[in-house]
Amino acid sequence: MAKAEQFNVMLLQISQRLDAKELDEMKFLCHKKITKKKMELVTSPIHLFTHLKEQVLISEDDPGYLVGLLDTIKRPDLVQEVERFQGPQVTVETSERDQLDDAFDFVCDNVGRDWKNLIRILGVAEPTIDQIVYSNPYNMREQLMQCLNKWREKKKDGATVSALILALENCRMRLVSERLAKAINLNHGAS
Repeated sequence: MAKAEQFNVMLLQISQRLDAKELDEMKFLCHKKITKKKMELVTSPIHLFTHLKEQVLISEDDPGYLVGLLDTIKRPDLVQEVERFQGPQVTVETSERDQLDDAFDFVCDNVGRDWKNLIRILGVAEPTIDQIVYSNPYNMREQLMQCLNKWREKKKDGATVSALILALENCRMRLVSERLAKAINLNHGAS
């Protein structure tokens, strides 16, 4: 059975274990993601999951939003069901996290005084940057590392090496971005 079909089977099984109150709670949590008109037509968890799939908020490769919903409505049993579906992907996520840590070290070692421009392009708010600088007044490397970690916290799954490389290119640090891409590919190939 294909992964997409397995995902649909899992969604069906989860939907059968949700009651009307839990459906209402999930609909409430999704009210900004699905239009009011569509939401009024949602009468079952399957309808809700269908809309979430259409909005590409959940997929067989990224069920994170679903996990968040189930966790919020206090259904750890169903969270475990999704985690079982994901299976060995946890090691891939760990490897991606390790890869991002390596990328952060590389950026801290290779980006100079213009590091704030990079952090702004990544979307970290100016007050956050100022607070980090204030907390670490004489350590530029630590300032940059903490800002990169704030970006990772904010973006969650969107914080990737590719996004970091793109941001480096957007702030005209092409040489650093090319060297980072090369270094990460070499490290990734070695694992």
